[in-house]
Amino acid sequence: MKLAISGKGGVGKTLLSALLAREFSRNGFTVLAIDADPDTNLAAALRFPHPENIVPISEMKDLIYERTGAKPGEVGSMYNLSPKVDDIPEKYAQRQNGIRLMVMGRLKRGGGGCYCPENSLLQSLMAHLLVARNEVVVLDMAAGIEHLTRATASAVDLLIVVVEPGSKSVDTALRVKKLAQDIGLKRIAAVGNKMRNADDRKFMLSSLPDFEFLGFIPYDPSIIDADISHTLPVDSSQPAIKEIQNIYQKLVEMPSRS
Repeated sequence: MKLAISGKGGVGKTLLSALLAREFSRNGFTVLAIDADPDTNLAAALRFPHPENIVPISEMKDLIYERTGAKPGEVGSMYNLSPKVDDIPEKYAQRQNGIRLMVMGRLKRGGGGCYCPENSLLQSLMAHLLVARNEVVVLDMAAGIEHLTRATASAVDLLIVVVEPGSKSVDTALRVKKLAQDIGLKRIAAVGNKMRNADDRKFMLSSLPDFEFLGFIPYDPSIIDADISHTLPVDSSQPAIKEIQNIYQKLVEMPSRS
């Protein structure tokens, strides 16, 4: 199963990514967690040691040069559009508690130099991780879906948009859905987070009537306390435990893609 998770900054998408990765691992699945959010917080959410020392793939200049034949930032350089990437997960993934983690880094744009070699490596690696590998992949993305292309979107089983009560979060969810549909990603669902009461749930359902909701994670102060104490919320928040387990069950019972 390949899951891509997006949503407005601060809604809890990295939290959901971490908790789902842990739940799949706890149930015996081989799990690869991919941090494709420029803020690179997934390692910290999964409580990997010293997450600040993990270098994103997009910043590994020697690796980029070795695989593409061009130095990052070189103007007008020739480079390999299909670099070798199949050995990168084994060499560069971080491992802990049955979960492997890869930090992709930001897809870079033009400006002072040519950023094509970095993007070529990242896109080839993403295609390999989503298409060629037989494991559960949890992809934590930013509010957009820039790391996905038409080719890789076809390998994603489900895009989950995390939404909290609020118009800005709803607007982001609608924008993400349109971007996903534009590249051919049709299977899209939502998870409500920070739900305080029945009115919040009603707001979600009425604001996003075309979304399938997999679940609603209640607001729980212990989640904030867990972040401060550097523990996973699932270790302290019983409401989160229950709802993550419910969401997990829905995911494993989903019919396979046609």
